[in-house]
Amino acid sequence: MKLDLTIPALLFPAISLTMLAYNARYLALAALIRQLHGQYMQTSSLPLKRQIDSLKKRLGIIKQMQATAILSFLLAAVTMFLIYVEAIVWAKVIFGISLISLMISLSLSLIEVQLSTRALRIQLENMDQSDD
Repeated sequence: MKLDLTIPALLFPAISLTMLAYNARYLALAALIRQLHGQYMQTSSLPLKRQIDSLKKRLGIIKQMQATAILSFLLAAVTMFLIYVEAIVWAKVIFGISLISLMISLSLSLIEVQLSTRALRIQLENMDQSDD
């Protein structure tokens, strides 16, 4: 495969958009945790405590998602530099690591979405039970 500057450059917009999405999820979860923490301090409700613990876990996953996406972004930039200085073998290795890092980030995103969906399903089931 011929590796030129355009190939790693293609990752820049994709990773940037991914980082924006991850940051939005992080900020939304952080706000929800703050809100639920205030409620928990007033009521000390066990379901709220469990929900806050779940949100903390999801927040940790989002942090890992962001870190691996940043690593992918950085390595794509390093790849471009290595192509520029004509260190093609190293550029291919670093670019491969960049792609693996991006795949890890996306896999973590999938796990976080599944946790989020599970939490919402539990919340909806609790609402259904309280209506009965």
